[in-house]
Amino acid sequence: MDADAGGMGVVGGLISLVFIVLMIASAWKVFTKAGQPGWAAIIPIYNFIVMLKIVGKPWWWIIGMLIPFVNFIVLILISVNLAKVFGKGVGFAIGLILLGFIFYPILAFGDAKYTAPPEAA
Repeated sequence: MDADAGGMGVVGGLISLVFIVLMIASAWKVFTKAGQPGWAAIIPIYNFIVMLKIVGKPWWWIIGMLIPFVNFIVLILISVNLAKVFGKGVGFAIGLILLGFIFYPILAFGDAKYTAPPEAA
């Protein structure tokens, strides 16, 4: 019985590792598509500042991430704006919010093109 539990731990660990690598690669590719350095996707806090730049929002929105419940609203607005700057609609934004592990790779490795938002232009 203990051997089976250990085996599931290894499989679960490998699945987690593949998932983490996929999400990092997706974020890296989204950043490079938007003309930002890909390595910025793996630097905590700085990656959020770069994401705000990509979607055309001011850097001080990061303060909203520190406020409970407001952070959910900020993340939703960023997802909607991210979909918009890549030419996607509200349905895709909902996918980014609810199923990000599927929709971020689609955004990253699909044919979506980045268009700078009017605020950033």
